[in-house]
Amino acid sequence: MAAPKRPQILVTGAAGTLAQQVIGQLRESCDLVAVDFREQVWLGDDIPSYCIDFNKRVFEDIFRRFHFDGVIHLGRIMSSQENRLRRYNANVLGSQKLLDLSHKYNVSRVIILSTYYVYGAVPFNPALINEEAPLKAAGLTMDLVDSVELENLANIYLWRYPNLNITVLRPCNIVGPGVRNAISTLLSGERAPVLAGFSPMMQFIHIDDMADAIVAAWQYRRKGIYNVAPEDWVAYQRALELCGCSRVPIPSIPPVLPRTLLRLINLRRFPPYLMDFFKYPVIIDGRSFARDFGFHPRRSLDDIFHYYRENKHPV
Repeated sequence: MAAPKRPQILVTGAAGTLAQQVIGQLRESCDLVAVDFREQVWLGDDIPSYCIDFNKRVFEDIFRRFHFDGVIHLGRIMSSQENRLRRYNANVLGSQKLLDLSHKYNVSRVIILSTYYVYGAVPFNPALINEEAPLKAAGLTMDLVDSVELENLANIYLWRYPNLNITVLRPCNIVGPGVRNAISTLLSGERAPVLAGFSPMMQFIHIDDMADAIVAAWQYRRKGIYNVAPEDWVAYQRALELCGCSRVPIPSIPPVLPRTLLRLINLRRFPPYLMDFFKYPVIIDGRSFARDFGFHPRRSLDDIFHYYRENKHPV
C-alpha cells in the first residue's frame, strides 16, 4: 500500500532562529519549502530554500511549482529592524501577496506570527489582556502601524476566506539563544537602560516553547486569534537583575528627554518607539491558546534568566 502523502508546507522567515526551530520539528513529518526576503539559507538537501521578495512576480512561481497544504508565515520584519517603509512593504504588502496566493492556490492552512505590541502600552490597560481587546498601538506610534495593519489584514482574510483556516499568534517577548529582538538584546548586555520610577511587569517565552506553540497550531488546526504567553511574569528591573545586567537609569520626563539621552549615549537596543512598553505593563492572557492547543511551556523564567546570566553576548 502506498505511503500517505506528506503535507507540503511553505515556511517564511527561514533565516530566523524561530523558523529554523519550527523547520527542525516538522521536517520528519512534512515536506518543507523555506523562503526569506533577507537572505538564502541552507537547511539541508531535502528542503528547497529561496531568497525572494514576496512582492515580486517570481514568488508566485513557488506556488505553481509546489502544491502547498499549509503556510507558516514567520517572515515579519521586527519593529526594531529597517525603516517604516521597508517594514510596511514587507509586513503588510508582502503578507497580502502571500495570502492572495494562498487563496488562489487552494492552501488549506495558514499560520501568521504577530506580536503583543499591537495592544499598545497605556496606563489604563487591563491587568490581563485577552484577544478581544482593541489594538491601540497604531494610535500611539507610527512605528507599529505595520504590525496592526498586518493583523487587520489577517482578520479580513480570516473571515472572507474561511477555507484558509488562518490562525494568528500574538506572543509575548520571545527570548533565548539566537533571538535578536530588542528585549533579548537588552537582557544579553552588560548594561541596560531603565526609566527612572518605572519597572513594568513583563512576560517572556523561550524560543523553544514558541516553536512548540507554532507546531501545535499546525497540528491542531484551530483558526482564530490567540495570545501565546506563560502564566507567570516578572518586573522588568528584576529581570535585568536576574540576568546579571547593570541598570542605567534614564529620566522619564519630559517625554523628549529619555529619547534624546538614548540617542546621545547610542543605546540603540532601547528603541524610542517602544518606550511606553518599559513604562506600563502589557500582560496578555494566554489561557485560550493553552486550552485549545494543549500548550504548556517547558522553559521557566529561571531557565531563561540563567541563559542570559551565563551568556552575556549570545549569538
